[in-house]
Amino acid sequence: MTRFVLTRRELAFSGLAAFAGGSALAAPSPATFDVTPFVHPDLRAMVAPMRAQIGSDLNAQTLAQNRKQMMAYMGAPLPAPGWAQVMLPGRKDQPTVRVYAINAGQKDKPRPAIVHMHGGGYVLGEAKISLRSMQEVAAALDCVVVTVDYRLAPEVRFPGALEDNYTALKWVYDQAAILGVDRSRIAVMGESAGGGHAAMLAIAARDRGEVPLCYQALVYPMLDDRTGSTVRKPPWMGALVWNEAKNRYGWSSLLGQPAGSAKVPPGSVPARVADLKALPPTFIGVGSIDLFVDEDVDYARRLLDAGVACELVVIPGGFHGFDNFQGAPVVKRYREHFMAALRQGLKV
Repeated sequence: MTRFVLTRRELAFSGLAAFAGGSALAAPSPATFDVTPFVHPDLRAMVAPMRAQIGSDLNAQTLAQNRKQMMAYMGAPLPAPGWAQVMLPGRKDQPTVRVYAINAGQKDKPRPAIVHMHGGGYVLGEAKISLRSMQEVAAALDCVVVTVDYRLAPEVRFPGALEDNYTALKWVYDQAAILGVDRSRIAVMGESAGGGHAAMLAIAARDRGEVPLCYQALVYPMLDDRTGSTVRKPPWMGALVWNEAKNRYGWSSLLGQPAGSAKVPPGSVPARVADLKALPPTFIGVGSIDLFVDEDVDYARRLLDAGVACELVVIPGGFHGFDNFQGAPVVKRYREHFMAALRQGLKV
């Protein structure tokens, strides 16, 4: 019998080390529900080792432990392309913002750029955990990637992280010549909470009218605070990695109020933004048993209804973070599709 062990890379990039609680299942309890039949056949072998190697529940008492554990699994950056840490002056009364600029610098012609935000449920992670994966993207597309070390909740509530991310976006646009960037080909991208931040940033960029975006790539994005609070999901959605309880904690931390409240700060919850017109062309990818699948599919539908070109990919039996298990055939097919979508979106 083959024994599967999650690599440090898979744990770090997927956030499993911190996201997936000691109880791998949402309601009902693990003793009464087996999610394995709902998992894609290529990924079923991962279920048992995931449960054996994952950490504690996510709440105020375990937050510090989860943050430390997530960073402990960070992989080393690649030798190339090169990267540099840059400290950006904050906008108005905001503090400085740390970013990591990858593959930046003038070449024979300007290149596209991606402003990237890491995942972590709005409360976990640092930008440097994404350095290796973003180096891979930058090398594959010969583009510049700037990944943002935005401030985390609950210490900083909305719109703190949005302003950090906007600072990075505006810097890329303003310093395009120095960075070797084509101003007409700037995209935003993120996974999970990073996808939520990317969606918020695209909305803010549209509303502020300073930086045109050519594309947004949202990978299983965290878009709706009502999921798991006022809107409950069947037990196979969110059974692995990120469940309803974690979602309530992440959103409540970001918003400074209970998730699912009647009103939220304008621009804080992409799924609650009434007008989605004039947003950039969009890619949304999500697994069919991810807690976020319904909200992501609905966001794609609303973008289409608003006249926004949107490509939606739903992977049957894909759980949250499925795409980090790169040896699985279904993941290889998805990643090939995703990179092709990026190439098209960035016009490379």
